Amino acid sequence: MSEFVHTCVRNRTGCITLDRPKALNSLSLDMVRALAQALLAWRDDAGVDAVVIRSSSAKAFCAGGDIRFFHDAGRATPLDGSALLEDFFSEEYALNHLIHYYPKAYVALLDGVVMGGGMGVAQAGPDSRVRIVTEGTKMAMPEVNIGLFPDVGGSYFLSRAPGRLGHYLGLTGLTIGAADALYAGLADHFVPQARMAELAALIEATPGAQLRGAIAAFAAPLRGDAGASALEGARAAIDRHFGMDSVAAVTASLAADDSAFAQRALAAMAQRSPLMMSVTQELLRRGAALGVADCLRMERTLVRHNFANGEVLEGVRALVIDKDNAPRWTPAALADVTAQMVEGFFAPVWPAYAHPLRDLT
Repeated sequence: MSEFVHTCVRNRTGCITLDRPKALNSLSLDMVRALAQALLAWRDDAGVDAVVIRSSSAKAFCAGGDIRFFHDAGRATPLDGSALLEDFFSEEYALNHLIHYYPKAYVALLDGVVMGGGMGVAQAGPDSRVRIVTEGTKMAMPEVNIGLFPDVGGSYFLSRAPGRLGHYLGLTGLTIGAADALYAGLADHFVPQARMAELAALIEATPGAQLRGAIAAFAAPLRGDAGASALEGARAAIDRHFGMDSVAAVTASLAADDSAFAQRALAAMAQRSPLMMSVTQELLRRGAALGVADCLRMERTLVRHNFANGEVLEGVRALVIDKDNAPRWTPAALADVTAQMVEGFFAPVWPAYAHPLRDLT
């Protein structure tokens, strides 16, 4: 078990606490394995009826995968870090699949930063999930900012957000709060931070089999307190702009709209990887027609191509290693991204029988 993941069972509820505050609970391979080990054990344990996952700090639930590890491992020799990189993504995506189909109530307390890999361990399937946000929630799928793409099942849950909201979130990588998360279907309940201790006491006192109903009753009168959703107010514009057939057409449409919302989206996209925005748009198009397992298999193929291409290594260098915030994207302009470049990311890497996620169903 990881030193950064603490587990226990209380009142027939399995409790998981992410405790790596200095790294905003960024997921390491050991953390992924600890989560999978606990969830697999509790899945078949008749003494556990529900699972609650939370952070030890209100600052962050989970900021994603450990991108500094991605950079170091991606530049290592095949016998060193690169093998661990392969293990990380295969095991992380298998964990995402386990969570999506978890047969017991799965409660995620999403206070603070919830990004990337944090979304992957938050977005359980509709039969089990209870996703709670607060006024401190900062949610995003910002992978295009580091030359990656919305993975950890993002091709599934973003492509199923209302209208073109998933395309907006995936292509801009912008952060949303509680009201927008509720509107986009990425959260279920709002609870003010001031009442989170009260909620924790309720969870501890409630038998696991009754947990979903108890939390819903606790949070239901408070949902309106999350405030107005900016996404709801801009929904018509989002659907119009992000419904375009290409990323270049999206940016042209945004450029013709002088509203503050459109210009903010356009400014964000100007900083992102042109290639990976284009890959993301195609990923979401394909993901809308696939189940969870096939989405994760597709993403696993894209990860292999992405690190071979090097775009993510350049993005992490600029953001985390050198911190110059001046990534040298290849190609540098949307006009230079070709259909062949995008299609190459979806080319099979393994025969179906050898795919590392072949056993997902």
